[in-house]
Amino acid sequence: MGRVRVSGLKFRGSKESVFSERRSKFAVDTNVFIYLRSTDYPVKCNKAVELIKLSPVVSSQVISEYLNISRRLFKYPKQIILEICLSDLDGCLVQPVTFTTLQRAKTLINRYDFSLFDSIIVASALEADCNTLYSEDLHHGLIVEKQLKIINPF
Repeated sequence: MGRVRVSGLKFRGSKESVFSERRSKFAVDTNVFIYLRSTDYPVKCNKAVELIKLSPVVSSQVISEYLNISRRLFKYPKQIILEICLSDLDGCLVQPVTFTTLQRAKTLINRYDFSLFDSIIVASALEADCNTLYSEDLHHGLIVEKQLKIINPF
């Protein structure tokens, strides 16, 4: 993922989607935001753009990871990284990580053996009443707590 698009994305046209879950509430993982800025993977970039323009739920954990990974991968100054992040998040629904989120994450680790940060992202999606979490990193097709389906959009 060497090259990236620096200019803010403006989404034009219809919000129609190839994603069947478009009418239900959904969340996205960090990798969706990373591919949003990649020019090395145009197909993944296009899918990420389509997901983001549908106003997903985004955990504050995802935002922290996105900022951290962007700073390391893209080597832009902190101010630019924040501007890009704010632009990318425009229209998204931010789900904060709370004490209750962390308690639920602990339960999810015990039940599903998620990593620490993945459990927080999944817990946030559940708290936001999402039906789908789009992630390249988690087990595709897994249904968590009879509510949240993990889908690899790529």
